[in-house]
Amino acid sequence: MGYYDQDYENRSSRQKGKKSGYFLASLVGLILGALLVVIALPKLIDYNVLPYSAEETEQRTNNNSSNVETQNLSLDVVTDVTQAVDKAGDAVVSITNLQSTSFWGEETGSAPAGTGSGVIYKKDGNKAFIVTNHHVVDGAQQLEVSLANGTKIPATLVGSDVWTDLAVIEVEGNEIDTVVEFGDSDALKTGEPVIAIGNPLGTFEGSVTQGIISGLERTVPVDIDQNGTVDWQAEVLQTDAAINPGNSGGALVNIGGQLIGINSMKIAESAVEGIGLAIPINYARPIIDDLEQFGEVKRPYLGVGLQSVTEIPGYHQQQTLQLPRDITTGVAITQVEPNSPAAQAGLQEFDVIVEMDGEVIDDVIGLRKHLYNQKKVGDQMQVVIYRNGEKQEVTVKLSDASTF
Repeated sequence: MGYYDQDYENRSSRQKGKKSGYFLASLVGLILGALLVVIALPKLIDYNVLPYSAEETEQRTNNNSSNVETQNLSLDVVTDVTQAVDKAGDAVVSITNLQSTSFWGEETGSAPAGTGSGVIYKKDGNKAFIVTNHHVVDGAQQLEVSLANGTKIPATLVGSDVWTDLAVIEVEGNEIDTVVEFGDSDALKTGEPVIAIGNPLGTFEGSVTQGIISGLERTVPVDIDQNGTVDWQAEVLQTDAAINPGNSGGALVNIGGQLIGINSMKIAESAVEGIGLAIPINYARPIIDDLEQFGEVKRPYLGVGLQSVTEIPGYHQQQTLQLPRDITTGVAITQVEPNSPAAQAGLQEFDVIVEMDGEVIDDVIGLRKHLYNQKKVGDQMQVVIYRNGEKQEVTVKLSDASTF
């Protein structure tokens, strides 16, 4: 009898069915794949996915290049700072102080004794006026100005003031096109951006540095006659914009390109960094006007010699001045000029001034500040004094020193 495996036969039938299914599925996949290739081929070519021959690559590169526009790019950087410099920069000049040279006692010509900066603030007809520092022009036999375009022209000193360290010089205006615009230094705020323009070291003309207003209403002691005693307290703006030798007399401008200060000095100590000082323009303008009009500053004149009480030994405070023991400040009169306003008011040697117009006067600097900053020629001033230990009040009519 023969036997056969019924289960094998069933498995064989199932396997044949599976093979038929696999064949049909493969056929469908092949057809779908071919369709995808036909659809995707143009895109693959456009995206450079498929390789090309050298000729095809060159041809496609040429075709693509012909469709691309090329242009040269230039970066035009315009900021508030560049606009401020454009506005004020050409009004800043270089000033050379020329002094006589000699050999064996005979003059052999002139040589630069120093350099600084200046700011053209006015043009009147064929004349132009420049403000700078007194110490820039001090002692000059000749002055030479270098304009922003490099032109050098002679200058004449109009007037100078040692107390405020300001001076005005004059040049021919034919070459002058730019005049600075005055700003308002009283409106400045701490932290406000400012720009210093000048000629540091006398060689880097038109240099620009940027900083901020670091402080307002600063005062700096000044020894006018270099005798070791402070004669004046200069009122200045503090900035961290770099100010170097040669920047003196240059412009400190606000972000609008307006002149708000005349760069004057910097504190140059090894432990100090970034303290530059400038004369506020609102303080400088009446000085500039007087220098331009009169060649000097018209200040009220008392006609006395002065010494601070704090500098006088205690013995003389008591015995010579006969001050009450509770009076330890004030200003002693050491000399009275004949026919001066002080003399006409009856002030005498050894009188001690303690008040002016109700303001307490502690020392010589305080007296000068009240006299120079708050009074004008022709004004009357109420002065409280101690004489021989007694308190008195006198009225002084102030005049101009040039009348004596």
